[in-house]
Amino acid sequence: MTLSVLVSGAGVAGTTAAYWLARHGLRVTVVERSGGRRSSGNPVDVRGPALPVAREMGVLAALRERATHAAGMRVVDAAGRTIARLPMQTEDGALEIPRADLAATLYEAARDHADFRFDDAITALEPDATGVDVTFDRGAPERFDLVVGADGLHSAVRRLAFGPEPELVRHLGVWVATLPLGEPADDPRHVLLYNEPGRVVSIHPSRGEALVACIFRGPARPGLDHRDTAAHRRIVAEAYAGAGWRVPQLLAKLPGADVYFDSVSRVHLPAWTRGRITLTGDAASCVSLFGDGSSLAMAGAHTLAAALAAAGDDLALGLRRYEAEHRARTDAKVRGAGRAAALVVPKTRLGLAARNAGARVLSFVQDRHTAAAA
Repeated sequence: MTLSVLVSGAGVAGTTAAYWLARHGLRVTVVERSGGRRSSGNPVDVRGPALPVAREMGVLAALRERATHAAGMRVVDAAGRTIARLPMQTEDGALEIPRADLAATLYEAARDHADFRFDDAITALEPDATGVDVTFDRGAPERFDLVVGADGLHSAVRRLAFGPEPELVRHLGVWVATLPLGEPADDPRHVLLYNEPGRVVSIHPSRGEALVACIFRGPARPGLDHRDTAAHRRIVAEAYAGAGWRVPQLLAKLPGADVYFDSVSRVHLPAWTRGRITLTGDAASCVSLFGDGSSLAMAGAHTLAAALAAAGDDLALGLRRYEAEHRARTDAKVRGAGRAAALVVPKTRLGLAARNAGARVLSFVQDRHTAAAA
């Protein structure tokens, strides 16, 4: 009998999981809280283990067409003068793409293979030895052989099956907010980066309309609603009060902007599976912003489907194999999160000076290498 699988979330992890689970012969339903496909325009990388997944799905060409074209970064001072120029981190075949475009491309590949249900959400899970009874906010209750939580950092499936978010998600001392600039970037080839101790602002040229990112250090805010956009705008405005460069002009766009805001956090679970409920993507293991989340979400969803297919009727074996294989990837990213945060958002003027000095050295080496190659 064909196994029935419910995937919660139609983002990067959920659509990739839906595609591969269906390709391996499972009957897949995807439930998504929003009324349609929704994802931020933040640029994300598709690299490493995600590249063969995209290639096998037949979407690599479409992703390349939608990719951004930033060639590097310019670190600037308060007067807008360039301190250093740095190339974008590259590897063979890697690309950068707005997250919304990545999610849309994956959905286009998966939509004919699964039953997608938008504007609904899981409200209760009742697992037993042979399946899970699921209650929905809008739809009628149903029973599934397996439930996959692919619903992100604030996963409802994780909360219902594994415990409250504050017990499982650790704030790493950094917050991120992004908003559209509303116009093309002045420099269409470079990401502009301006730092002050504990806070950074960047302007990314993206694809046409530029994107502003505000990344800043700050304590956890227990009880903050991740959907309270008014509070988010207020927090960002307070964090950047008195900042130089173009920051006052950029903050003036906050009141009417579509702002993405969240904590940079680490999800930590001793196990990703409880019976017939499992997690993938950011719901399972996330070092948001610093953890190659989109690439790992694609790789993890593919690994989950392949492990279940290889295990046949032994669902528990397949889930154990999935976790063992994919944890090796995610754990390495978790270990590097602190170093990444220190480079992007130095805490002190001394740390910022050291980072900028290193950037100048790298810029000099790059210029010498380019001149020698010419």
